[in-house]
Amino acid sequence: MNGSAATLEVSKYICAANDLARKSGLHLTMGDDFDEYVAITSTLPGKYPTFPNFRPDCSDLSPEKAFWIMGRDQDGGIAHVQATRFDDLSNTTLAQHLESLRACFADPGLKAGPGSSCSCSAPAARSITGRVAYRGDVWLREDFRGHDLAACLGPIAFAIAYLRWSPHFIYALVAEWYIQKGLAHQSGYFHQEPHGSILRLPDRGIDDNDWLVWLTRDELLKMSGFGVADQNRLSDSKGSKLTPEY
Repeated sequence: MNGSAATLEVSKYICAANDLARKSGLHLTMGDDFDEYVAITSTLPGKYPTFPNFRPDCSDLSPEKAFWIMGRDQDGGIAHVQATRFDDLSNTTLAQHLESLRACFADPGLKAGPGSSCSCSAPAARSITGRVAYRGDVWLREDFRGHDLAACLGPIAFAIAYLRWSPHFIYALVAEWYIQKGLAHQSGYFHQEPHGSILRLPDRGIDDNDWLVWLTRDELLKMSGFGVADQNRLSDSKGSKLTPEY
């Protein structure tokens, strides 16, 4: 599939995923103002605080490097949020990026705080390099869980990331329960490994041991290669139970 054909198919895939979300009563919008994003996410009941990765006072989230997606219900209330950022890791690896704390802070020495650390023992993180996108801060309101939305909310972010940055890899860091419930697979991640990020940020009350989940650009193109007809496949993920940190 050449570049123009891939772009067309991915664009169709975004339309199909967006249509599926609308059928579930979720109206998606996109933006890149992360001051606005954090102001909204900090008011959502039951949502964990947005990590430094997507806080403009900690990370470089200029419009060309990051975007967010929000979903509103029929009355305009916020029912879903997620964010994606781009990092050029051409001269490093994902493991080094995480362990340096640059995944969280543009200037770790200034912003990380005492006692902060990150270790990564997921083997694949030593070979993930190049153009890399990170998706995180995902939250879905309780009344929208169980509506098979996992099959569109992840892939729509993947597809937008492809059109903006054409990354070699897209990854996330998720809790073990996310793996146990099968949500990584339902969301479109092809691979998973434990101990992707053992992150401790005492000043922020963060002490996490997350799995690394990811897919490659070729896998994304295979996923979206059916265009609008793939909406049936998007709808075919039955019984998914989405929880607040999906």
